[in-house]
Amino acid sequence: MTQSPRMRDLPAPRRSPSLIGPLFRTLWQWPYRFALAGLHRMGVRPWQLTLLSLVANAVVGALLLTGRRFLPGMLLLPAGLLDVFDGGVARLRGEESRKGALLDAVNDRLSDGIVLGALLIQLAREGETLAAALCLAALVASLSVSHVRAVGEAAGVGMSGGLFQRLERYVALMVGLTAPGALVPVLAILTGLGAFTTVQRALHAWRRLPPAEAETRT
Repeated sequence: MTQSPRMRDLPAPRRSPSLIGPLFRTLWQWPYRFALAGLHRMGVRPWQLTLLSLVANAVVGALLLTGRRFLPGMLLLPAGLLDVFDGGVARLRGEESRKGALLDAVNDRLSDGIVLGALLIQLAREGETLAAALCLAALVASLSVSHVRAVGEAAGVGMSGGLFQRLERYVALMVGLTAPGALVPVLAILTGLGAFTTVQRALHAWRRLPPAEAETRT
């Protein structure tokens, strides 16, 4: 049987230059390591956590379609934690791979589409026109952030930065769904900061791509 690693040797949460990424890493590095140790002892595989995260987000979407908000908002917490831990388990087990990264990226996009799409449908059903419009805009902004990253990385530019990333979207949406009267302001924030991050990443990639003359010479 493989010996369990020492606690101090366990990986900490990934560094992130996002809005609350450094705070999350500072406050949660030891709880994160304790959870990783437990998952390692249980023999959990990273792909299992990725799929469980997708299932949890699907449950959140289904609950949103019934008109509930508080319960699905609270369930975003375990859904988000599962998404955080799959990468840590992969690094701990030495199972990081391109296939795993692809599965994780697809899961992230599907989860965003399910949660925000279900919320959009329910808001439209209830006649909340402004909230529905902002939800649609937030969904477009979320997908745009991910799309710009994918295009930039395909062009050979590292694109892990950005002010407002997936961690911030989870936290903001939890607040919007659980705090009375907070949904519309939160959706507006998701839209505005999502658009800002899209532009931020696009400019980052643009500055690092070689000029057309250099591409022609190569």
